[in-house]
Amino acid sequence: MAYIDLQNVTYTYPLADKPSIEDVTLSFDKGKFYAILGANGSGKTTLCNIIRGFIPQFFQGDIKGEVKLQGKNLSEFSLAELAPKMGYIFQNPFNQITGARDNVYEEIAYGLEKFGVAPDEIRKRVDRVLEMTNTAAFADKNPFELSGGQQQRVALASVIVLEPDIMVIDEPTSQLDPQETERVFDIISRMKEMGKTIILVEHKIELIAEYADEVIALKNGRLLTSGPKEKVLSDITLKDHGIDMPPSVLLSEELKKRGIETEYFISRKQMMGFLKTLVRE
Repeated sequence: MAYIDLQNVTYTYPLADKPSIEDVTLSFDKGKFYAILGANGSGKTTLCNIIRGFIPQFFQGDIKGEVKLQGKNLSEFSLAELAPKMGYIFQNPFNQITGARDNVYEEIAYGLEKFGVAPDEIRKRVDRVLEMTNTAAFADKNPFELSGGQQQRVALASVIVLEPDIMVIDEPTSQLDPQETERVFDIISRMKEMGKTIILVEHKIELIAEYADEVIALKNGRLLTSGPKEKVLSDITLKDHGIDMPPSVLLSEELKKRGIETEYFISRKQMMGFLKTLVRE
């Protein structure tokens, strides 16, 4: 049985004249890292809102089909019941930081306080997450005085500390520099190692090729393809649908055009290994 299962799901926002998600069937296994790709307006964020139960419980509109979590219809869960099971990271960390506390340590602890966790357990979990997210150095600072990358790590920490089994993450690196982007992906990778199910919307295709297990591609609200990253990211036709391809795949395609037979390597490391072999020959 799939951990999360969508069957023939169609959703139309109020007053919209066409669906934002149309006839999508997908399943997600526990403990895997899924990346969702697609051009702007393809339905990526809408799909995330369906998975986390915000549609139709928060956003109204018309939804058809079935969405299940561990075999139970998602509509049977209240948002309060889903909160400890499923964490959500916004694209802009400014929208996630509550401002209810004056420093990073207390901001990260705030959710645990709301859930009534014992103080000793709160301290233990916050200390562990500060180390994991590399945020201990500014634990005493006001979150709104931090850089965008630091704020994003605090936003991640404030969700990780709740220990949800599922993390739905919407373009967390869109406003970050390469160094902070790598830090965020390192944190996400560590969550996967802890057995969390990761559902990530992201445009940085090289990092998806490196870290993800499965890739889902959308266009105009419809499912283009899904499957293991090696299969999806080597499908050169996705370029025609506005989806970026790993540079190594584009290079593989160019080599093929020049008569050099090669696989579609999805990672830079694989491609560099092949090129070294080619040079030696």
